[in-house]
Amino acid sequence: MSLTLLFVIIVLALIFDYINGFHDAANAIATIVATKVLTPFQAVLWAAFFNFLAYWVFGFGVADTVAKTANTMEINLVVILAGVIAAIIWNLLTWWLGIPSSSSHTLIGGFAGAAIAHAGFNVVLWYKEGKAGEMPTGVLVILGFIVLAPVIGAVISYFISIWFLHSSKKSIWPKIFTLTLMLVVGIYIYTQIKFYHEIKHPRFESHFWSVVLEAHNIKWLLVAFIVMSVSFFCLIFSSLNQTQSTAWLRKMQLLSSASFSLGHGGNDSQKVMGIIAAAVVVYIHTSGVSMDSLPSWLHVILPSKGANGEEIAGQMPDWIPLACYSAIAAGTLSGGWKIVKTMGSKITKVTPFEGVTSETAGALTLYFTEHLKIPVSTTHTITGSIIGSGLTKGVSAVKWGVTVKLIWAWILTIPVSAVLAALVYYLLSLFIH
Repeated sequence: MSLTLLFVIIVLALIFDYINGFHDAANAIATIVATKVLTPFQAVLWAAFFNFLAYWVFGFGVADTVAKTANTMEINLVVILAGVIAAIIWNLLTWWLGIPSSSSHTLIGGFAGAAIAHAGFNVVLWYKEGKAGEMPTGVLVILGFIVLAPVIGAVISYFISIWFLHSSKKSIWPKIFTLTLMLVVGIYIYTQIKFYHEIKHPRFESHFWSVVLEAHNIKWLLVAFIVMSVSFFCLIFSSLNQTQSTAWLRKMQLLSSASFSLGHGGNDSQKVMGIIAAAVVVYIHTSGVSMDSLPSWLHVILPSKGANGEEIAGQMPDWIPLACYSAIAAGTLSGGWKIVKTMGSKITKVTPFEGVTSETAGALTLYFTEHLKIPVSTTHTITGSIIGSGLTKGVSAVKWGVTVKLIWAWILTIPVSAVLAALVYYLLSLFIH
């Protein structure tokens, strides 16, 4: 029975991932469709491709954080099943209503709510100090980033917008600032790169390709590429007329939307990986079977500390990330046109200028939070980024009535998902023992 339940959870989790794809497709393609850089069909193909490409870029830090939302030693598979069902219900409801709510927080809320219904509040990991130099983890930190993620996105977007506006003027100071920023970012990226002797398992014999294609390094090299591309545009911006600058910005939207789609795929797929990994760990614990007796595709280990304090590395079979990235890419291909309308026109009027600044800011925010292993909402992030860009035209340029409604949806997502999951858990418990 428990093995059947595990299969059901895996299938439903992948269905949720698919729904997440079309629910959140608007995050990556709304601005590029609104500015008519790509047709809706071209845009979803573009976004889906980069959603899937994230498989080779990001690690499993966010997946580990989600898997440890609740103590896997004190819950059962019914808890995870209830959480996933509640997340699917809330996602479909908000999609139907055209509300860009957070799929990420829906999943976290559902998992936590069902766990609380099963074993009380102490079963949830509310807060845990991070190791030296690392961020703390827990549901309270995730809750904090409901506010922080859109604020970070808004601040970065506002900064990039101001940077663009000053760079369009025929003055030497914006160019000096741009060159200085390029130098500072270049030095910082260099300090973050893992070189050949630091890589535990090099992928190639070639030192160069091992360094360039190391997952940790790809992310930082992407950040460098984004910043340097934007910087190059800022250096030549003042020499362009309006037609030329608009043409450049439209081309740059391809880069910014691709970057955001990468972040979306890397961030959101990992959450479903975390749920599937937690389900396998719970199955192994509750069924009483040893991992050695299970097929290799069920060999999942969550990172932890051993009895002597030694670090136990996590282990995840390749099929889990591959299935999750495939599902979210397939979902993105299905589109989410109701939410595209809200994101692309109802918050503020979006031009190629706002498209580039908001998507670039959103992508950088997602890469930053993924680096900190914090699951954040791509919806919140891009909405905050669009608002930040809109603020450069004045406070009145942002349609605050729509924005307030979105914020209410954000605030309600975790508690509503949690309550819904608790009710689903109590209902399932009547039939599954």
